[in-house]
Amino acid sequence: MKTRHLLASLAVASTVLAMPAFAADSAQDFVDKAAVGGKFEVDSSQIALGKAQDQRIKDFAQMMIRDHGAANTKLQAVAGEQKLKVPSALDAQHQGDLDKLKNAQGPIDPAYVDAQRKAHDEAVKLFEDYASGGDNAALKTFAQQTVGTLKMHQQAIEKIAAGQDSVTGATTPAVKTDNTPNAAALVPGANSFTEAQAKSRIENAGYSNVSKLTKDDQGIWRGQAAKGGENLNVGVDYQGNVVAASK
Repeated sequence: MKTRHLLASLAVASTVLAMPAFAADSAQDFVDKAAVGGKFEVDSSQIALGKAQDQRIKDFAQMMIRDHGAANTKLQAVAGEQKLKVPSALDAQHQGDLDKLKNAQGPIDPAYVDAQRKAHDEAVKLFEDYASGGDNAALKTFAQQTVGTLKMHQQAIEKIAAGQDSVTGATTPAVKTDNTPNAAALVPGANSFTEAQAKSRIENAGYSNVSKLTKDDQGIWRGQAAKGGENLNVGVDYQGNVVAASK
């Protein structure tokens, strides 16, 4: 009997000790990720305001600075009330992405758009998950109140990314002459796209079966793709322009 009571007492004690630690860890993890993500949104958007060329991207960046700045301030207040620490610096991954934008040569429009797509995919999932199953009531309410704005941002950046004309003017000529008023040409320049990003650009422009992508000495990704039942040679320049020609 004494043994049974002792085991029961230990079980209760372990539960009392473990539950607050679990709750604090989970809440702190949300604060860490939300704070770092929010800071990256603001910092990267400040860079975009100075270096992006497309006015729609600059307008989006301004919205990020306003909305995420407000959300960051709110998170700081809520976390402080819950005795949780808010990180003041970016983690290594986000700092690396930020440095790439800072040091990029030429327009950063495509790189910024890709960074925002990734960041908002991560943010929406983080906030949705915590809004539905968070272990801290105040932070859960914050997540519920914020996720709608994040989804609006996500839709806006996806619309920019999907419409090549919105981001890079790809539906208008990259190079225009009197003899070829509707011609399009790829523009040489330092290209920050990875192979996967170049493939994504081509697919977003309506092509399929993208293959054999290589970057030439002009900074242009070139490969093969299909569209309208035709196999084509296709390329992507540093601005994100997608141009194809019959093989």
